[in-house]
Amino acid sequence: MAINELLLTEFDEEMKKTRTMLERVPFDKAGFTPHAKSMPLDKLAPHVAELPGFGLTILTTPELDFSAGPNRPRPPFEKDGLLKFFDEGAAKARAAVKATGDAAWNEPWKLSFQGKTIFSGQRFLAYRQMFLNHMVHHRAQLGVYLRLNDTPLPATYGPSADDRMGF
Repeated sequence: MAINELLLTEFDEEMKKTRTMLERVPFDKAGFTPHAKSMPLDKLAPHVAELPGFGLTILTTPELDFSAGPNRPRPPFEKDGLLKFFDEGAAKARAAVKATGDAAWNEPWKLSFQGKTIFSGQRFLAYRQMFLNHMVHHRAQLGVYLRLNDTPLPATYGPSADDRMGF
């Protein structure tokens, strides 16, 4: 089985779980932060929504320097716009996963800022670590924000205390 075929099932599941978490964001709590060093909710949720676009970049370019090129638009902090941005990015990233052949997963990929390397390695590792694991990490943070605001959490890797699916 091709690498992209193995990854598509996981991609679809992670996007579904992430979208469900984004659907539950309490948009009336824009400035909420659980700690002074934490990102406020109105920055965290859009960041989660924009990460599929970063996955697309990893799959379609040899490198990215965050300091070069035009600024990317950020998703708005409102439900419909946030979900639309996420859905469009996820659809493009999914198409890129599907189009990425086995050899391309082994090609080098680099992330830098002002010429300083942040990541350098196989495209597969960039996809996995810099995109997918990064998204799961921030989705988990979003779950903490939801819990602290008494917003019911969706099931992710099994039922949550709020979404027990009949257990």
